[in-house]
Amino acid sequence: MIFNSLDFALFLPIVFVLYWFVVAKSLTLQNGLIVIASYVFYGWWDWKFLTLILFSSIVDYTVGLEMKKASAPLRRKALLWTSIGVNLGFLGFFKYYNFFIENFQSAFSLFGTEIAVNTLNIILPVGISFYTFQTLSYSIDVYREKIEPTRDFIAFSAFVSFFPQLVAGPIERATNLLPQFYKKRVFSYEKAADGMRQILWGLLKKMVIADNCAEYANLIFNHSENYSGSTLLLGALFFTFQIYGDFSGYSDIAIGTSRLFGFHLNRNFAYPYFSRNIAEFWRRWHISLSTWFRDYVYIPLGGSKGGTGMKIRNTFIIFIVSGFWHGANWTFIVWGILNALYFLPLLLTNKNRNYLNTVAEDRWFPSLRELVQIGITFLLTAIAWIFFRAENITHGVEYIASMFSGSLFSYPEVMSVKVLLLVMCCLVIEWLGRHYEHALAHLPTAFPLMVRWIIYGGFVVLLFYFTGKQQQFIYFQF
Repeated sequence: MIFNSLDFALFLPIVFVLYWFVVAKSLTLQNGLIVIASYVFYGWWDWKFLTLILFSSIVDYTVGLEMKKASAPLRRKALLWTSIGVNLGFLGFFKYYNFFIENFQSAFSLFGTEIAVNTLNIILPVGISFYTFQTLSYSIDVYREKIEPTRDFIAFSAFVSFFPQLVAGPIERATNLLPQFYKKRVFSYEKAADGMRQILWGLLKKMVIADNCAEYANLIFNHSENYSGSTLLLGALFFTFQIYGDFSGYSDIAIGTSRLFGFHLNRNFAYPYFSRNIAEFWRRWHISLSTWFRDYVYIPLGGSKGGTGMKIRNTFIIFIVSGFWHGANWTFIVWGILNALYFLPLLLTNKNRNYLNTVAEDRWFPSLRELVQIGITFLLTAIAWIFFRAENITHGVEYIASMFSGSLFSYPEVMSVKVLLLVMCCLVIEWLGRHYEHALAHLPTAFPLMVRWIIYGGFVVLLFYFTGKQQQFIYFQF
């Protein structure tokens, strides 16, 4: 089931009514309803893969309890590696088996030896990378004694399968989300109204911005050899805003939906395209994944505390692993390496912690220096996104080479003023709301009620009038 579907438009109010008006007196029943709703939500795509979520939940629940009982360090470590092995084993098989087999064959063929190893027709379970990392955070945090293992299997199952963020995040930590299933939830009109505003903004970014950009990005990328440099540049820009509107839109809908049920999910995007350098960009883009890799991979490797060699090594590891997490294709690894190369100069000159504040914090407009910084950061990000979208490395290299050819300054063959204006409007709205959790959060204090309803009505009209051809959420494939 996807957020921008009629199925979800019917599913959400039914679950909402049952949650607040039928089972509201019992915390266990509320949590049980969330588990059932989450399994229906996921099973709508393919019910057979529900066994993976259930099995993963049972393994990590049991591991957590056994770690609490165990006193011997070796036994605790063995239990932790059981959880890691099961979760990453599933992820590795479904997502990377064919990738490794194909590259294994290619490696031997370089030396003139042909080996026959069959690949499998494997269907990748939607969202497996997200819920795998979520359950792993529980096992690791129990091992580190940052959280007590739960004995409430229903609450734990609800944490693992929580439908708003099950398929594409945010990747929640057990330390934040799991305790919320132990506490009685009380309906808050203010939180629910804010959740609805965030859902509306997420739908606009997905259905108006991302889906319209996708139409032109797909056309240009799929036939890139036929277009001039200026058209290829537009294609890169369309995809840059497609992936942002698509993924941040999903996160907004997930966070807003969670608020309707009395839950708080961590922020996943913080206006990343207003970043002044790449380090700031990575503090603002897919925050839940960036911080996951930081806490569970980068810091255990030594972080940036060692010598220059260790800093360089750890930076490349974290970005390459992040790229590989996104998919079994060398293009994602190149994308990770590019971002590591962007990031390293800032790390080595101790400038990676600059710009912790909001750009133009006390001003309406950025300074000329900030505008240049934002422009350079955006351009570097857009170039890296080309590899993220390209079919293979050769396609990505040829795309960039053709883009920066002499035809870069010609008039583009493919142009959509409508889509560019929609993107500009989106940027203006986000710029005005950049100090807040989401772009529409400040409306209640900025405008009287009547004006707000006119704005909401206008957004709904935009939603129906400018809705592009429905595209699947990009991050479903991860």
